[in-house]
Amino acid sequence: MNKKAHLQKQLLAWFDAHRRVMPWRAAKGKTPDPYHVWLSEIMLQQTTVAAVGPYFLKFVKKWPTVEKLAAAGLDDVLAAWAGLGYYARARNLHKCAGAVVKEFGGKFPDTEEDLIKLPGIGPYTAAAISSIAFNRPAVAVDGNVERVVSRFFAIEEPLPQSKDNIRAQAARLAKDNPRSSDFTQGFMELGATVCTPKKPKCASCPWQKSCAAHRLGIAEDLPRKARKKQKPVRYGRVFWIENKSGEFLIEKRAGKGLYEGLYQLPTTDWTNDAKARRKNHDKRLRFKRLGADVRHSFTHFDLLLEIWTARAGAAFKPGKARFVSAGDLENYALPSLMRKVVKMCLHSKTA
Repeated sequence: MNKKAHLQKQLLAWFDAHRRVMPWRAAKGKTPDPYHVWLSEIMLQQTTVAAVGPYFLKFVKKWPTVEKLAAAGLDDVLAAWAGLGYYARARNLHKCAGAVVKEFGGKFPDTEEDLIKLPGIGPYTAAAISSIAFNRPAVAVDGNVERVVSRFFAIEEPLPQSKDNIRAQAARLAKDNPRSSDFTQGFMELGATVCTPKKPKCASCPWQKSCAAHRLGIAEDLPRKARKKQKPVRYGRVFWIENKSGEFLIEKRAGKGLYEGLYQLPTTDWTNDAKARRKNHDKRLRFKRLGADVRHSFTHFDLLLEIWTARAGAAFKPGKARFVSAGDLENYALPSLMRKVVKMCLHSKTA
């Protein structure tokens, strides 16, 4: 048996013994459901396994098939997604479901070439679905696999410059494997549970004896990463407008871009200038500033919002906005930033 085949055998034996039970993962010896694999892979992008579990179960209960999801309203899908973040994923999820039904009769294609043409599916996701759901010889390289490969080969070039080398080395390890689905999952699982970012559990690793970084004593130092640039800060105001019933005003965000199609509390534009003049939401109302501001971090910038509150009288007309109670929020796609503001404002009333 050659070295590559031996390494594959070691990883598969380890995975057979240690595979975690996950809501979307097929039981040992069972055929994976492509709908479950696709849904989980989209949800897991930039999100943890622990966070995704409840959302996955909620989705498959509400929409047990891709046809059901395709027939759902986008607002319902966004509302069910609320809290997972990166809402473009939810919009593309809905578009992708429609495309699978329309173009493929409700059956997911099994090749990377066809999968990558679908909305919201990039090279990694196409490889993961093709390999895990259909046992195709595809190489899905996520952050966990990057870490395992960087350490196994002691690749000291920092990310992201080393990505092409890592992908090539991962492909060599995975090549000619009849159990591609299990190998792909095992590769990811090894990084998630053993070859962890800090304090890797090298004694539990099936590849310990072959790992160059372990042999050199530098496993915890890899993968190296280029220094991140400091994120810019944006500033603005967000408005808590409450009626006499204790309901507060929300509106649907218009236009393209961040939070497109989601609900929010009224807010000003977010600018790079902390001292830029900003008007309150409605000159008919008397606003006062809440003692606390809200801070939130996005991928490319940090945000600092002043919270301003006002009481709306009976004559106030909300226009296209609407008053809702805290108990109504589960029916609206309100992003985590806005839920944070709601929580702070409700707490200020009881403090």
